[in-house]
Amino acid sequence: MAGHRASFPPGTAAEQRVDCTPVTPVAALERVVHCLDRAHDTGFKAKAFVRALEVARALPPDELAQRAKSDTLTELEGIGDSSAKVIQQALAGGDVAYLADLEAKTQVPITPEGAEYRGALRGDLHLHSRWSDGGATIEAMALTAVELGHEYMVLTDHSPRLTIAHGLSEERLHEQLADVAVLNERLAPFRILTGIEVDILEDGTLDHGDDVLSQLDVVVASVHSKLRMGGQEMTERMVRAVANPHVDILGHCTGRLIGKRDPSSFDPDYVFAACAQFHTAVEINCRPERLDPPRPLLQMAIEYGCYFAINSDAHATGQLEWQPHGCNRAAEVGVPLDRVLNSWPIEQLLAWVAGE
Repeated sequence: MAGHRASFPPGTAAEQRVDCTPVTPVAALERVVHCLDRAHDTGFKAKAFVRALEVARALPPDELAQRAKSDTLTELEGIGDSSAKVIQQALAGGDVAYLADLEAKTQVPITPEGAEYRGALRGDLHLHSRWSDGGATIEAMALTAVELGHEYMVLTDHSPRLTIAHGLSEERLHEQLADVAVLNERLAPFRILTGIEVDILEDGTLDHGDDVLSQLDVVVASVHSKLRMGGQEMTERMVRAVANPHVDILGHCTGRLIGKRDPSSFDPDYVFAACAQFHTAVEINCRPERLDPPRPLLQMAIEYGCYFAINSDAHATGQLEWQPHGCNRAAEVGVPLDRVLNSWPIEQLLAWVAGE
């Protein structure tokens, strides 16, 4: 699998494609949406391009080309002036100006020290697909991961308690596992590992039982509700979850949303000591609005001897490029690289989560 590893860290200008002008309108629009996702643009512009992409995918290529030639693209509901120009320029075979501008402006910054960590990462252990609240198919996420140089990814859609995120019941999870098995045959040697982001309930139990979790390769456990409960209760809640033998990673441990929601109150000494004792890694969440845990807690987790996972928590293909955010922070506080799970070969990772 060494051939799939990136020779430069994603998020730098060096990562830009040799030919960043796709040959089809659909490919051009897909890349525009990818770049807008990478920039965390969730506004009207991003939604408009998603809609334009849906329209372009639904039309026969010949009709799309004819409309571009006759300048009638904007007569289609969902195609505006900007998306029509992208389609026309893609069909003309030259540079797609808007896309080229996005490629340059939306690169994720990375420090030289962070680049060392990013260059060592072999996979991403926390990401979502359309099966829950993600915006892309499993296959699209996997193909993007391959482009980024990854050897594997862990699919961690939400569990059923998070109804707002269309969490997976046991039945739907089994359907997903069947789909993943088919994709793994097609995408080999790249590997999609099975997993879930399971909800930590108020009493510290999980919203899937041991019989379900034991079937998965990697389990991320996160708190998504009652984030303002008392510090002692939250500590007990998190420690109980961390101690579950099926939990491999504690996700975004403080639950903070920068500028919107303060971190939850809990005793980090107890929680990180439990993570170290029960062989549960601490996630370094790379979402720009989370960047969780904060640096002082990350330093504390290092001192307790915890293991770590630098995860994008991506909900779209462009967000898979967010790992530099976590790599920069890991480098700043001196996270030991040999304790970062997703820097390991897949066999070592699977042995570790199995407790071997």
